[in-house]
Amino acid sequence: MKGNLAANIDEYIAGFPKETQQLLETVRTTIKKAAPEAEEAISYAIPTFKLHGNLVHFAAFKNHIGFYPAPRGIEAFKKELAVYEGGKGTVQFPIDQPLPLGLISKIVKFRAKENIALAKAKKAKKK
Repeated sequence: MKGNLAANIDEYIAGFPKETQQLLETVRTTIKKAAPEAEEAISYAIPTFKLHGNLVHFAAFKNHIGFYPAPRGIEAFKKELAVYEGGKGTVQFPIDQPLPLGLISKIVKFRAKENIALAKAKKAKKK
């Protein structure tokens, strides 16, 4: 729901035009397949997947789908992401081009491994 905060990802997606909803659902499904143990949430007012902390976020804009895998997720895939606009922890996928689902999946798997390793390291420190 643009303007008001969505309670969940379904509500967020429902607030957009049909074509955008389809893109958002495709991104959501790709993330779920890449990290099935991750939980859905709304964080920073946008769809988020959490796995031992924030995994990735995504959002819809007028001309692009924003994807936020944290700066490390961008850095690790710098070459593949070079063709897209973006910033330190963000990438913009134009809505008039096919979404790079394979790349999104690789980034999510990379971030999941990273978060799981960090969680294990924290646990080991506590012992």
